[in-house]
Amino acid sequence: MKRNVTLKLDAGILKEARILAAEEGSSMSQLLADKLQELVRERKGFAHARKRALARLRMGMDLGWTRPRSRDELHQR
Repeated sequence: MKRNVTLKLDAGILKEARILAAEEGSSMSQLLADKLQELVRERKGFAHARKRALARLRMGMDLGWTRPRSRDELHQR
């Protein structure tokens, strides 16, 4: 379901936005709707990637390191 939205923009921005929409062959409404959809998609993608990265950090990674049994073993070359 689509809903109408009212915006208040500076006259200069509005003029440039109308020109941009005309150059792209779309309406102002379509231009703004596309941009908002893009922003929402990016936000969702970032949130998903962040969630995955935090889960990996919590799991940790096995680097194959074993703790030395003694101080002497640590300093052996």
